[in-house]
Amino acid sequence: MKQKYDITGMTCSACSSRVEKSVGKLAGINNVSVNLLTNSMQVEYDEAALSTEDIITCVEKAGYGASLQQTGAAQPGSKAPAKPKENVAEKQIAQMKKRLITSFIFWIPLMYVSMGSMYGAPLPAFLTGHENAIAFAFTQFLLCLPIMYINKHYYEKGFSTLFHGAPNMDSLIAVGSTAAIAYGVFAIYRMSWGMGIGDMALVAKYHMDLYFEGGATILTLITLGKFLEAKSKGKTSRAISRLLDLAPKTATVERNGVEMTIPVEDVVAGDIVLVKPGMNIPVDGIVLEGVTSVDQAAITGESIPVHKEAGDNVIGATINKTGFIRMQATKVGADTTFSQIIRLV
Repeated sequence: MKQKYDITGMTCSACSSRVEKSVGKLAGINNVSVNLLTNSMQVEYDEAALSTEDIITCVEKAGYGASLQQTGAAQPGSKAPAKPKENVAEKQIAQMKKRLITSFIFWIPLMYVSMGSMYGAPLPAFLTGHENAIAFAFTQFLLCLPIMYINKHYYEKGFSTLFHGAPNMDSLIAVGSTAAIAYGVFAIYRMSWGMGIGDMALVAKYHMDLYFEGGATILTLITLGKFLEAKSKGKTSRAISRLLDLAPKTATVERNGVEMTIPVEDVVAGDIVLVKPGMNIPVDGIVLEGVTSVDQAAITGESIPVHKEAGDNVIGATINKTGFIRMQATKVGADTTFSQIIRLV
């Protein structure tokens, strides 16, 4: 059985490789392919040895999320009713935008409090001087907390993959920002101790040695980069989706003198394919009978339909404009010109 899954939580090629290797180790898996760009996974497996739940559980144990890709119809093996397909890329962009805006709302005042005095910017009286060092540090800590919370995804995924023995970029972000913020908390305790024993030299030592802004900056700027990346991936995904929409989903073939309509994936090389006027040509092939003109603009960019007759080659996903033709399929599936264009994109 072949099934497609939506995968969540992947941020880099190490993530997609981790998911692919984890699922590939399951008994009964014949083939698995993970696509980072579309956040999807295609699995071919033996139904007798595995179930959908087993595959989803395996992905979750690897530190990521998985669900059957939603289509207009119910997926095989799924107990839930069919739902409209959700645009994962658009949802991810919206989440990233929310996180980015919230991060900047707290990051800007944090940078002002922590670095403003170095450039002569005025600060409230309760934040200036060594006698107010605790208030100065604690204010930065409070401004840092919302940034950590809104970007908790980095800690959840980062430490999860780290503990599973497969650290990724999120692990680096989580460890780096945690170290900076943890040192800031340590500095607050040291200043408190210094004030308690009257050691202002100790307070002065840690007064500007906090690094809360460092941890927050890591999270904020990485989120900015992730947002730009998500937008770029979203544009590419939409381009691929528009390309896929050009491809016909079914083909009319003649087998043993009988006409039948089958999914285009079931067409094999050598099949006799019948294409009526106005229909998309399902696969690459050669015209056996008939005369027509074919709109190849989507593939070749030619604005004028091209005349086709017996012996001429035709390209899948182009449009048969005027006449009825009988053709023989020569390239099907991943070998068609259209499939190669999608693969390159």
